Amino acid sequence: MLAPQRQQAILAQVRRSGGVRVADLVAELGVSDMTIRRDLEVLAERGLVVKVHGGATAPPSGVADEPGFAAKAERQRTEKAKLAEAAAAHVAPGSAIALSAGTTTVRLAQRLVEIPGLTVVTNSIPVADVFYRSGRPDQTVVLTGGTRTPSDALVGPIAVASLRDLHVDQLFLGVHGLSVEAGLTTPNLLEAETNRALIAATRRLVVLADHTKWETLGIASIVPLSAVDLLITDAEPPVDVTELTVVEITP
Repeated sequence: MLAPQRQQAILAQVRRSGGVRVADLVAELGVSDMTIRRDLEVLAERGLVVKVHGGATAPPSGVADEPGFAAKAERQRTEKAKLAEAAAAHVAPGSAIALSAGTTTVRLAQRLVEIPGLTVVTNSIPVADVFYRSGRPDQTVVLTGGTRTPSDALVGPIAVASLRDLHVDQLFLGVHGLSVEAGLTTPNLLEAETNRALIAATRRLVVLADHTKWETLGIASIVPLSAVDLLITDAEPPVDVTELTVVEITP
């Protein structure tokens, strides 16, 4: 089992039971005490667990907890860069795309600034700013209105209304979490509604999600996994996702 898969298994157990013991993980995963402690250190540095004597516990948070943009930008920086690189390969010159709010989609925007003739629809202030500062003169960027969230997304009825009559080739969607039961989720009710409006405007839904997003739940479901046309991720999903059209792994 590779380190990301092992860490995902540990994280899933922490979220199920609220905590884990090093000794139990050594027996269950068949690796050394030092390996488990190293895995817990990685998870703790990402803010996903809290290390305690002999193990780790879940951090204090809830399904409505929404970290700010700056805090999320520091998490999984390497993984997000790889996802952005893989997603950029799916964007053709002259196409119309949408980018949702999120730190991963900002990394994608940075990869797209040199693609000619691109039309970009977004509800993300940082995404629009990337194109404003570094984009080409033949690119068009449409920024929705709306109410600003802690993650710098524009949401609410104004955002939804501005998307109602738009049509794009692809939507690249970053998510707070995803699971087989709940689908794609977010900690913000208004963002769920706005993301559904983005999805309604696209012909192809591409989701960017690193391995830490699995079994993470936000308070609101956006759409089921079956609505996703392509999932770009950095490790094999820990659950059966045969209902997805395509899963692209970028280790």
